[in-house]
Amino acid sequence: MVEADRPQRGLIDTSVVIDLERISPRELPAELAISSITMAELAAGPHATSDGDERARRQDWLQRAEAVFDPLPFDGEAARSYGRVYASVVKEGREARGPRAVDLFIAATCLAAGLPLYTRNIEDFRGLEELLTIVGV
Repeated sequence: MVEADRPQRGLIDTSVVIDLERISPRELPAELAISSITMAELAAGPHATSDGDERARRQDWLQRAEAVFDPLPFDGEAARSYGRVYASVVKEGREARGPRAVDLFIAATCLAAGLPLYTRNIEDFRGLEELLTIVGV
């Protein structure tokens, strides 16, 4: 992607935040946004492991994200967008509840904000291509 072709702004999901130091800035939009849902996932991360070193690493990621990002809220518009996201995923015959719902909340935030979604796990968002631009990095 040529510098002039880089989108101005995009929403990065949790997988991108975690791998941010390993991703070339040329693969990402000039301005990065994250969802409050990603911040929630990062906040839960340290509590989801019993390994002390891993817990410290996850806490570090959370603190870095808190210092750098002002997350987009999961607000009323995002809640309405979630209905469209949910319907699209179900139409594709895919599961839309349980652990998968977190990814769909991020997609709904992205849809409500009118931003492309950048992810390391493009398969997690299969079925949403008609609603939003999904970019694998």
